[in-house]
Amino acid sequence: MQKTSARLLALLSLLQTTRDWSGDDLARRLGITSRTVRRDIDRLRELDYPITTVKGPAGGYRLEAGTHLPPLLFDDDQAVALAIALQTAAVGTTVAEDAARALATLRQVMPPRLRHRIDLLRVTAVRPPAAADDTSQVDAQVLLDLSRAIHAREELRFDYAPGPGGPADDVRRVQPHHLVTWHHRWYLVAWDLHREDWRTFRVDRVRPRTPTGPRFEPRELPGGNVSTFVTSRFRGNDGTTTDWPCRGEVVLHLPAADVAPFAQDGIVEELGPHHCRLTLGSWSWTGLAAALGRFDTDIEVVGPPELAAAFGDLAARYAHAARTTGPVP
Repeated sequence: MQKTSARLLALLSLLQTTRDWSGDDLARRLGITSRTVRRDIDRLRELDYPITTVKGPAGGYRLEAGTHLPPLLFDDDQAVALAIALQTAAVGTTVAEDAARALATLRQVMPPRLRHRIDLLRVTAVRPPAAADDTSQVDAQVLLDLSRAIHAREELRFDYAPGPGGPADDVRRVQPHHLVTWHHRWYLVAWDLHREDWRTFRVDRVRPRTPTGPRFEPRELPGGNVSTFVTSRFRGNDGTTTDWPCRGEVVLHLPAADVAPFAQDGIVEELGPHHCRLTLGSWSWTGLAAALGRFDTDIEVVGPPELAAAFGDLAARYAHAARTTGPVP
């Protein structure tokens, strides 16, 4: 039988998966008795892991969200993915230094085999040329404040700096609707109550005021969705917008902040802490489906039907390739 410490780590690793576990299932997976499972669950609770008992015919256990961050367990692939994300996703934000410190901490406790993989995959995130002369960074707390107001549907007041050479800062009162990224910059899409029109605001120039205002009923964006609206607002402004012959829209089961660094000229819209909407273009529907597949997560096709059909064609093609086991001629 495993030592208690090793057994607890194995139990915690199982509980961190997104599912409920019955006591009998945990006992079988760990090769222990149900009584030992109950004792080990109590030990983890003493270490402040928020494990709740699930009611039902068989009963069970679930690891819930807690009030603070306890120690976490990652398998090899998760650890490597986390290290790569820490090297790339935080560029251009005020958490870049924190991400570097987190990466150093993660690397320090990695076994040699994983540390070697990380060293081979050492990545330097370079900001795009268009932003090379822009030293402004997005404050992570500002992103959280804007996101909270959007989801609560509360009016927002903030100081806005138009940029170098522009007029003095002014106070805006808006109905915030969407946070999006465009060419590695964050923007707030909102209805400006003073100007009675839609506006896009660079988030690095926004300084929210408190408290937020009253709740509001969201208006419908021109064009019907945020992707069409943002594309139309920026087309021709930076000389980089391409009118792709094939453009589709999907929902990815990933946070917007994880998708944005790899979205190229796509538009990323935050839908929640673990979902975002991505609008992307390509020269063909098959190429677009393949580009979206590289995000390695569950994908929900919003439209158009040609994109869904392209995913089906790729699935059949990949299935055929998987069955091909003959020698290379």
